Amino acid sequence: MLNNKFWQGFFALAPLISVFLLLITYLSFIFEIIRREGDFGHYSSEPPMAILGGLGIFFIVIFLVILISLGSLVFYIVHAAKNPDLQQNNLLLVWILLFVFANGIGQLIYWIVEILGKPDKSVPASGS
Repeated sequence: MLNNKFWQGFFALAPLISVFLLLITYLSFIFEIIRREGDFGHYSSEPPMAILGGLGIFFIVIFLVILISLGSLVFYIVHAAKNPDLQQNNLLLVWILLFVFANGIGQLIYWIVEILGKPDKSVPASGS
């Protein structure tokens, strides 16, 4: 799975795309609240279901973004740990710190520099 080009690209691009989708979901939720502002005056003590429904969808999207980001982080830490070029040059720690502190962007940079930039290199299979 570490050498599969689809999964490498997915885990490099998915965190950034999911954050973009999270922002779109947030903005659509805010615009929906603004659009229905006149309807909120009719409710005395309970919030309208439109707000609660929008919050539910927003929290689901947040949960999916967290899962995708953690999956990408684990995938690329394992990929970097098994990359023999990084162990020879002592760059492994630098890449792992970049993954942790620049989550999403770090994986994209690693994918461009270490995977797309060096297409004939592959990570050894597990167990070797």
